[in-house]
Amino acid sequence: MGGRVSRTDFEWVYTQHPHVARRKLILEKHPEIKQLMGPDPHFKYIVSAMVIFNIVSSYYIGKLPLVWILVLAYTLGGVINHSLTLAIHDISHNVVFGNYYPMANRLFGMWANLPIGAPMSISFKKYHVEHHRYQSTDLYDVDLPTRFEGVFFRNIPLKILWIFLQPFFYSLRPFIVRPKPPTALELLNVAIQVVFDTLLVYFFGWWSLFYLIAGTILAMGLHPMSAHFIAEHYMFAKGYETYSYYGVWNHLTFNVGYHMEHHDFPYIPGSRLPEVKRIAAEFYDVLPHHTSWLKVLWDFVLDREMGPFARVKRNYGDVFGKDSKYNPYLHADNTMVPVLGKPEGLDDRRHMSEGQTSSVGNIEVSTENESDHEKTN
Repeated sequence: MGGRVSRTDFEWVYTQHPHVARRKLILEKHPEIKQLMGPDPHFKYIVSAMVIFNIVSSYYIGKLPLVWILVLAYTLGGVINHSLTLAIHDISHNVVFGNYYPMANRLFGMWANLPIGAPMSISFKKYHVEHHRYQSTDLYDVDLPTRFEGVFFRNIPLKILWIFLQPFFYSLRPFIVRPKPPTALELLNVAIQVVFDTLLVYFFGWWSLFYLIAGTILAMGLHPMSAHFIAEHYMFAKGYETYSYYGVWNHLTFNVGYHMEHHDFPYIPGSRLPEVKRIAAEFYDVLPHHTSWLKVLWDFVLDREMGPFARVKRNYGDVFGKDSKYNPYLHADNTMVPVLGKPEGLDDRRHMSEGQTSSVGNIEVSTENESDHEKTN
């Protein structure tokens, strides 16, 4: 059956994710890490240069034969566009202008969005905050594959197809698993993107827009850069649900590979995450990590244990119980509360563990770093 995947379900756990506990321990031992928090003054210039380069180059590349448009979309424009999606990831954490200027961050995200071809910056922000707060939680963390993905993509050819289709699953899954009404900022994001695409076609031609969008799809699919989708949270070592990657691609991806460090400290810009690892080496050196994204893809495709089901998954009703008296995520009628912030009375409720961090004591459920002064958009 082409190396049929042996897993038939997710790795269900009944503990909280480890990042808030580890953050607390690291800050107790290395309080100087707090100095790394805050906006990156160089970030906006790097991102703006990438945006302008891809827009201008699309004019010239759009005039080439189709085969060269596709080659350059895969090797150049797509690499930059994929990098811009990761810049938008950092922007969602307000690393451009800081937490006191949320609207400036959102508008800059729309600017970074332009060469990607499709509006995604605001929607990504809306769902990504839940990925941090409720990591691996059923129905709340839309980074988790659906059961359909786990059941259907179960052999080598289908896993390759799943990787190729990753940009579609990644972008459409949130609207299927956890649909939300569009916000005013999302509509603005769509309007700005449509106007930009229209102007690009009018002045540069259809092939320029094709080049940009094709690059986005190709570089987020079967491409070495796309391995970060798998490397970050797929369970390559039993019991571990987040992994860092330490390799050359970090130079082109705003250090998204430092993913363990990022989840521990979401408001530290990617440019400073290597310093987090250096300072708190005793916490990170003992954790499983990746050194090659190509090997991540290779292992994911060929290993019978790996597939869309190879993810840790939790249900907070199981972790805290199904009685609102003990579960701060439930209303009085035992229905789930909206994901808007930290529930009251959450401290000292449960323990959590992951591999070598299993001895960590009482902690709170992750709500990222609550220094974020931003209103929900």
